[in-house]
Amino acid sequence: MKKVVRLLQALADENRLRALLALERGELCACQLVELLRLAPSTVSQHMGILRRAGLVAAEKRGRWMYYRTADEEASPPVGRAKAFLHTCLQETAPILRDRKRLAAILRRDPHELCRRQNRRAASAGQAAGGRGRQRRSR
Repeated sequence: MKKVVRLLQALADENRLRALLALERGELCACQLVELLRLAPSTVSQHMGILRRAGLVAAEKRGRWMYYRTADEEASPPVGRAKAFLHTCLQETAPILRDRKRLAAILRRDPHELCRRQNRRAASAGQAAGGRGRQRRSR
């Protein structure tokens, strides 16, 4: 029963559903998922961890890069049925069709450059936030 509850909880978030359906197209690097979902890397990591614990996604770290794929071989029968249900219900919805177009464009880009760009953006945001924080404390 607990496994089914964990599975249903994992599926109860639109971003996790979008990530799961994007992975139907094949393995994706974390930076590609970040770009697709337009979420912070830490948020995407949390979502993917939830999907992994539910048995929906498998992950593999290669060097600095984390890659995700659907857990086809390892999937339990309830996971397989849930994935088939989602595919049938959501594959032609507007958000998923938009994601497919975005993903096609993302896949044409070099994933290493994509990740470098995201890291630069995160560093810039961190420096900007750090500067504001110091100003507040000095008042």
